[in-house]
Amino acid sequence: MVKLENMKNLSLSDSVINLDHGDPTAYEEYWRKIGDRCTVTIRGCDLMSYFSDVNNMCWFLEPELAEAIKELHAAVGNAATEDRYIVVGTGSTQLCQAAVHALSSLAGTQPVSVVAAAPYYSTYVEETTYVRSGMYKWEGDAWSFDKKGPYIELVTSPNNPDGTIRETVVNRPDGDEGKVIHDFAYYWPHYTPITRCQDHDIMLFTFSKITGHAGSRIGWALVKDKDVAKKMVEYIIVNSIGVSKESQVRTAKILKVLEETCKSETDNFFEYGHEMMKNRWEKLRGVVKESNVFTLPKYPEAYCNFFGKTLGSYPAFAWLGTKEETDLVNDLRRHRVMTRSGERCGSDKKHVRVSMLSREDVFNVFLERLGNMKLIKNIDL
Repeated sequence: MVKLENMKNLSLSDSVINLDHGDPTAYEEYWRKIGDRCTVTIRGCDLMSYFSDVNNMCWFLEPELAEAIKELHAAVGNAATEDRYIVVGTGSTQLCQAAVHALSSLAGTQPVSVVAAAPYYSTYVEETTYVRSGMYKWEGDAWSFDKKGPYIELVTSPNNPDGTIRETVVNRPDGDEGKVIHDFAYYWPHYTPITRCQDHDIMLFTFSKITGHAGSRIGWALVKDKDVAKKMVEYIIVNSIGVSKESQVRTAKILKVLEETCKSETDNFFEYGHEMMKNRWEKLRGVVKESNVFTLPKYPEAYCNFFGKTLGSYPAFAWLGTKEETDLVNDLRRHRVMTRSGERCGSDKKHVRVSMLSREDVFNVFLERLGNMKLIKNIDL
């Protein structure tokens, strides 16, 4: 009789694995061990109103979530929250769209150019082109941008897809025409050393990539300028009339537990996540080294203020390249591995973005198939 676990392994070994998206299921085991500490009970009569706090500009933001956000950033030391407006959104995707809309609507001239340095997060292209707005226009790679007039630069740090630490790229004498949106989805201790407390005009964060709770669809923006924050809130009101209270309450509870574990010696989430990501990157680098066909970026070590020691970076995505003149996304597809083409990120066919956040069994199958590709390439050589 075949055991259920063996049947599961057989099924996985023969199936297509999707590492194109960044579904963060890698953290399920940690939260399973946490048990009922994150359990939230919502009665039928709870959370029925549109309104959360009528005295807050972002009136659909639950006060307990706002407090949990401030406490977590203070515990980690990765972003300043003082004298800022917190805008909650249905994930950072909605917030990025709201921020682009806000900055464009406040600009003197339209359409406003939107750029990001390649390789960039491919969804930025979709976010800025899908509705065909006359207020802004996607202009591509910030490295080559030289168009006159107002512009918005999207800066993701650590960068998605290549994991590098990023600063602004566009630098011109009329810098007042430029606005910057900083996406810090991955600026957390399990992915990269926390070298400073970030302090920018617009900073975006997402619940999904911190804890893995992507299904809750919660993100938040820390915004300095009142007019920008107001415009972002207006966009979200028109787009979705606020944000789910159930998701906010659950997020607040989990962020509170997360903040409490920062002081724990036994169940520190960031310790857990850091060790898991480090282990995965070491395994992947081992396969790549043996292949002599693939390439990965190298990341410098830095002193992490959160952990109090010098550490390396272990990004949520691997920017996998090849020394061959080939279409890597199709090569991997032939081995039943789905990845995101470098072309979608403003790069080339020789690179792909690979999610490092899958379940452990899926990740191990990926390593096995990548190793097999190495053998096939060597034979061809």
